[in-house]
Amino acid sequence: MVTKSIERAQKKVEENNFGIRKRLLEYDDIMNSQRTVIYTKRRNALFGERLGVEISNMIYDVAKSIIEEWKSIGDYESLKLDVIRFLSVEVPFSEEDFLNKNAEELTDELHEAALKSYQNKSELIRQMAFPVIKNVFENEGAKFENILVPFTDGKKQINIATPLERTYQTEGRELSKSLEKGVILAMIDEHWKEHLREMDELKQSVQNAVYEQKDPLLIYKFEAFELFSKLLDKINRDVVSFLVKAMLPQPKEEELQEQVQVQQQAPQPKQDLSKLQTSRTEVPQFSGGTPTAGGQRPMPNQAQKPKQPVKVDKKVGRNDPCPCGSGKKYKQCHGKQG
Repeated sequence: MVTKSIERAQKKVEENNFGIRKRLLEYDDIMNSQRTVIYTKRRNALFGERLGVEISNMIYDVAKSIIEEWKSIGDYESLKLDVIRFLSVEVPFSEEDFLNKNAEELTDELHEAALKSYQNKSELIRQMAFPVIKNVFENEGAKFENILVPFTDGKKQINIATPLERTYQTEGRELSKSLEKGVILAMIDEHWKEHLREMDELKQSVQNAVYEQKDPLLIYKFEAFELFSKLLDKINRDVVSFLVKAMLPQPKEEELQEQVQVQQQAPQPKQDLSKLQTSRTEVPQFSGGTPTAGGQRPMPNQAQKPKQPVKVDKKVGRNDPCPCGSGKKYKQCHGKQG
């Protein structure tokens, strides 16, 4: 009798543990499905697989999201603001078309206009960056494998590493691919970390649904889907927004003014025309001794003491005849003055 009771209790414990593990696995399956989507997008960007198609799809998804958000309430002005904010283009249709055409037609028109604008922007960046890349490659190409190019959208800056030789060979077109790759990876990593924290908080909060006699797993699935949809939308909007606004950083007007002021206030050295004339042709002279100051000869207008010739005579002995011709010994004639 006691043995059977123990067996029944043990069976219930095992069933309970199995249910807990099964429930945890169901929670994990939801996260695994999300990871698969994110890691696929990240791998495609990392290896450049279908990168152009991916960017085009992102622009389409952003256009679709904006259209659906504002067409449902017929707010054309808010639509225009969001289109400029995220796509940096003017709305390609009138307010009348916005109200009368269906969302799919409007999305196609907006996608076409935004994609064309982005392609033009990419070509402009290529034309601006290629002369610098060409100069670096032709002069120092043997030293560097990659070149780091800073891009900014006016708010944040991302440094993009691009292969120097490949970028030179494609006349700068490889830089656009590197920019797209770098921005996608940066935005995915940034938002994915935040999403994981939100999912952990959601998993903890849905446990309270037991007290309301609701299934926590069903609530978790529904809320997780909503969070993941928002994640994808944020990634798409941030990637597209950065790419369509990306530019090479330029010096700020204040910085340029400060540089001009510094140059104007700096004391200017007096110009010596004679020195300018001689400095073009003269080089430091080393003739077995120390060179002249600054490695240059003295200037022509500087007074110089003429050098006297050195006379070398035979020394007259005290008992030798005096050189004056008197016939006396030197010590008895002019030698007395010494």
